[in-house]
Amino acid sequence: MVHGDFNGIETDAWPKAEEDMTEWMTDERAQALRAICDTIVPPLERPGDKDGFWGRSASEVGADVALTGYLAGMPEDQRAGLLGLIDALAAQGIVTASPLSREELMRRTALLGPQTAAGVGVLISLTLFLTYGLPDPVTGRNPMWRTFGFPGPIGAPAQDTKTIRTTVPQQDSTLEADVVVIGSGAGGGVIAGRLAQSGLRVVVLEAGGYFDESDFNQLELWGFQNLFWRGGPTPTADFNVSLQAGANLGGGTTINWTNCLRTRPWVREQWAREYGLTDVAGPEFDRHLDEVSQRISVTGECSDFNGPTKRLQEGAERLGWSFAAVARNTDPATYDPASAGYLGFGDQSGSKQGTMKTYLRDAAEAGARLLVFSRADRVLVENGRAAGVSATYTDPVSGAGAAFTVRAPRVVVAGGALESPALLLRSGIGGPAVGKYLRLHPVAAVAGIYTEDQQAWWGAPHTGLIDEFADTGDGYGFLIETAQYTTGLGASAVPWVSGAAHKQFLSRFGNVSTGLAVVRDRGHGQVTIDDAGNAVVSYSITDEVDLANLRLGVESLAAMHEAAGAVQIAAFAEGLPIWRWGDDLGEYLAEIREIPFRAGGYRLFSAHQMGSCRMGTDPQTSVAGPTGELHDTPGVWIGDGSAFPTASGTNPMLSIMALAHRTAAAIAADAAATSRSGAPVTAK
Repeated sequence: MVHGDFNGIETDAWPKAEEDMTEWMTDERAQALRAICDTIVPPLERPGDKDGFWGRSASEVGADVALTGYLAGMPEDQRAGLLGLIDALAAQGIVTASPLSREELMRRTALLGPQTAAGVGVLISLTLFLTYGLPDPVTGRNPMWRTFGFPGPIGAPAQDTKTIRTTVPQQDSTLEADVVVIGSGAGGGVIAGRLAQSGLRVVVLEAGGYFDESDFNQLELWGFQNLFWRGGPTPTADFNVSLQAGANLGGGTTINWTNCLRTRPWVREQWAREYGLTDVAGPEFDRHLDEVSQRISVTGECSDFNGPTKRLQEGAERLGWSFAAVARNTDPATYDPASAGYLGFGDQSGSKQGTMKTYLRDAAEAGARLLVFSRADRVLVENGRAAGVSATYTDPVSGAGAAFTVRAPRVVVAGGALESPALLLRSGIGGPAVGKYLRLHPVAAVAGIYTEDQQAWWGAPHTGLIDEFADTGDGYGFLIETAQYTTGLGASAVPWVSGAAHKQFLSRFGNVSTGLAVVRDRGHGQVTIDDAGNAVVSYSITDEVDLANLRLGVESLAAMHEAAGAVQIAAFAEGLPIWRWGDDLGEYLAEIREIPFRAGGYRLFSAHQMGSCRMGTDPQTSVAGPTGELHDTPGVWIGDGSAFPTASGTNPMLSIMALAHRTAAAIAADAAATSRSGAPVTAK
């Protein structure tokens, strides 16, 4: 299994061999861990429990065993911390305590301090994720899904569909290129394809693996482990926001929801006026948007509305708010709405036209060499200019590493807004703004429970949106969108108050429609690195505009659900405050208005990371110039969402790709000019 991270704990996600765990997983600890898991998801007696949902505990679906496997995959210091927490709960008698006493022990322990609270939170999140997301090894389905009405995987992976040939580097080897592109997502993939087609020799380094329809099994746990940054949802260092990002060949375009929203005019004008990207406000950038849209097959033909999207539309119509269907990068010839419900874990139908299907294929056909499981360690700089990259390849089977070098006079940094600044910081280049001005589009969620099954697992996750509040003032506001249906992540996102309360909510999970307020943030966070050079993300919401938009966002979501006919409304915040039909909505809104937007308050999420290596004219407040080349290191270019001067305010894929298309043109022009001047194009 691919090494990853869940909720801040690095993991290998599946149980290790028994001999690997005998030294630290004693019988006493195993009993305590089982008791902890069964406190979080307890067996409860309920009449008419035909599917066994109420009576089934976490340990009955193997969550405690799988959690032991997670512990085995953690770095020793992190494992030691959680084992110490398990020991502390065991010493307080959690194994023999009554169910109510067990819950009280968990709550009291969490009050001992921030680190202990975080540890308890990790145990709760992982237990919920595994209990409701772990498939049975025989049936391939989780028994809890019957109550949800969720069918689980509806198809098997295709056979032998891989069409891109990848290169495996050897220890201490050196590759020569005109351009080395670090990252293969929305930005790096576009630049690699465009430059390879222009005749330049291109090498692409991707830290993740190469997976396609022959691998995609429509299982959530597998998808997180193999396709996502650090193995799945990962909190910021301050635990304020849970992050999701792609880490595979194709990056975020392999796992996103295929929303193709064009960059807003007021955002383009701001980038031109305040940051020097003068052409972005005019028709030239329209051309980049149009060319990218054509290449990735943006269409409105494949945007069927599932239950949650219909509720969004109904609520908007009854409130007089604007609602719009969303165009998606989808091939109508292979589109299947039933399969589209799983596309956040890889599109089994092959309909999604991400970079793996488009620009990376263009690059490979033009002779580019693509390397996966290859992490860029440092950008090499000689005489003040780019000279290449030092990198490490990790064998996905043995875990063995091989150090190698790519020599190139042009380096494109496109590892995403979380990893690109970390690479620049490890390399000592980029100037004082590296890692600063990180935008996340912080998301707050409010669920509505309806009288009928929403079948949220059918159809693409996001095919319509409410844009009534896209600009609440000065170009900042929020979009109201829907979420992909998940069982493991969905269960772990619902705040845990008690075992009974959590099960009560999930017993109607099939009737749940989750709405998201996606805020264009004016404030920002930061990416730094730890002693090992790994990215550390911090993000605290203190900007008054952002706080106001988040408050308005959750209130608007609640109003939308009421208008659409919800019988219950639940804000995803600590305590899980719930409105029930017949309650006064104004009183409910007053209650949730007091909840803070931070750890211990609202659960906040982000799948859009931007701005941490932003473009601009001022080297003190931006990392790269208006075309993407670093202020302080010629030949190094920023080619991903980290180049955004500010948050885009829309799902950023199309904006990233259009800016990358623009940057690729600048790099190609630079290479042509260098060639005409008689200087060597390829590093020696």
